[in-house]
Amino acid sequence: MKRESSDGNRIALVIGGCRGIGRAISQRLAEDGFDIAATARQAGPDSEELARQVAAAGRKFTLLAFDVRDREAVRRELERVFGDGGAPEVAVYNAGIARDNLMAFMSPREWDEVIETNVNGFYNTIQPLVFGMLAKKRGRIVAVSSASGQTGQAGQVNYSASKAALIGAVKALAREVGRKGVLVNAVAPGFIHTEMTREIPEERVLPLIPLNRAGEAAEVAGAVSFLCGPDSSYIHGQVIAVNGGLVI
Repeated sequence: MKRESSDGNRIALVIGGCRGIGRAISQRLAEDGFDIAATARQAGPDSEELARQVAAAGRKFTLLAFDVRDREAVRRELERVFGDGGAPEVAVYNAGIARDNLMAFMSPREWDEVIETNVNGFYNTIQPLVFGMLAKKRGRIVAVSSASGQTGQAGQVNYSASKAALIGAVKALAREVGRKGVLVNAVAPGFIHTEMTREIPEERVLPLIPLNRAGEAAEVAGAVSFLCGPDSSYIHGQVIAVNGGLVI
């Protein structure tokens, strides 16, 4: 059944939206007035907590449960929520994993899992929504890339490649859909306090950051909020770095 919002389809789909940076994005967009459709592999405490936070902001919450690598499952869930050919007003691609290793020792599985999730997942989830946005002549697409995709990091050839691919995809897609009123951009977080960075020793990273601190997920969410709001109506095909100066 097609999901309709009381505000005329002001729905934000946050892919990978129930934990870490994704949860912060979902919360911020709910505060901005969007109903939230967030994805996770399955329902659980994270999605339940997010549902409570979205409700506290006075918005509606919908969970879509799938693995972004499973193209058919993605299609079924998107059709269930948005209808055949439908689309939200905003789609944020935040799903991503890291399998760090030096290239000389990187296994095929470590390479494939990262590329399949971080790159193929973008196609699987965003491509089905493009026609719907084009038909409505409006929409915002934001991909969460990384500073690693801008400059490369030793021990992250797979992750850096995948995040650089998202930047290329955003720039190319922006050229395709801009004339129809669909804006496409990326944010590139640096060292952000999340579960993914918990094991990284800060004392080794902070000297590389001019602001001399780690970022917070809410700061990334603020950049996404800007790209989904009225003040970014002439920003298209760009990468907004949220990294404290790590990459300049």
